[in-house]
Amino acid sequence: MKIAMMGSGGVGGLFGARLAEAGADVHFIARGKHLAAIKENGLKIESALKGDTLIKPAKVTDDPASIGPVDYVLVSVKLWDTEAAAEMIKPLIRSGRTGSDTAVISLQNGVTRDQIFRQALGAKHVMGGISYVGATIKAPGIIEQKGQVQKLVFGEYGSAGLTPRVIAFRKMCEAADIEVETPDDIERALWEKFVVLVGMSTVLAASRQTIGPTRDCPETKALLGSVMTEVRAVAVKKGIDLAADLVAAKLSYLDQLAPDVTASMEHDLRNGNRLELPWLAGTVVKMGRELGVETPVCDVLSAILTPYVMGASK
Repeated sequence: MKIAMMGSGGVGGLFGARLAEAGADVHFIARGKHLAAIKENGLKIESALKGDTLIKPAKVTDDPASIGPVDYVLVSVKLWDTEAAAEMIKPLIRSGRTGSDTAVISLQNGVTRDQIFRQALGAKHVMGGISYVGATIKAPGIIEQKGQVQKLVFGEYGSAGLTPRVIAFRKMCEAADIEVETPDDIERALWEKFVVLVGMSTVLAASRQTIGPTRDCPETKALLGSVMTEVRAVAVKKGIDLAADLVAAKLSYLDQLAPDVTASMEHDLRNGNRLELPWLAGTVVKMGRELGVETPVCDVLSAILTPYVMGASK
């Protein structure tokens, strides 16, 4: 199985390394110092869950065209790079042979990214995908994994069900000891993740805390619940069938995370990096206004974080 990781940071680097360990032909796409370090030293994973792993030599490039067509493209670039990524991965796409179309699975945050891939690549190539993992670039060429979760959720949009490419990738993930789920309704699953993602990213970033201190403080835990309640309300107004007790279930899920687990947006804010806020709480605010759903907590938290969206001045 030939797989390209479009983006080899925390999420892409971690899952790519796990798949490579299991025997998949994995090609990492990276840039800058991270690319140079992987070329020279391999890709190292430091993990509380699995211990240290080194993929060396690692197949890594900044030119997707040099890889050629693949079976799967896993996308994990930041959301502002989605349009550019969709253009860059076109040489990786195989099409026209029955049952062998390349599958593009975005592991990015948000609920709007797949619209861009459908438009650029064609709907038949796009599957829905979600990642659950705590992983960041510790240093160029080194990924640090925190917590006890490494899970992928993916599936076909619509009613296609368990197609051969879904089943094949599920088997590959299972061989890589990646927890996997292939739900009947991937769009609903995306919104279920989005509910907790927006809550966690905005509240942790606004409070400058990891999940442990945030859930231990009654005021910030209440904020988490309020944000998630607003996101669910927007989803339901859009016609997404989300359970009435979803917010309570997601708060219970957050209670199970290791206390040092954080959101990528909190990590980016702390390091002066650009933020994905417009595609997270910003999207909830925008959709809420369009649908007539009030989102006062998301409004305030989004306003607080907006001055940091472009990162620190260089």
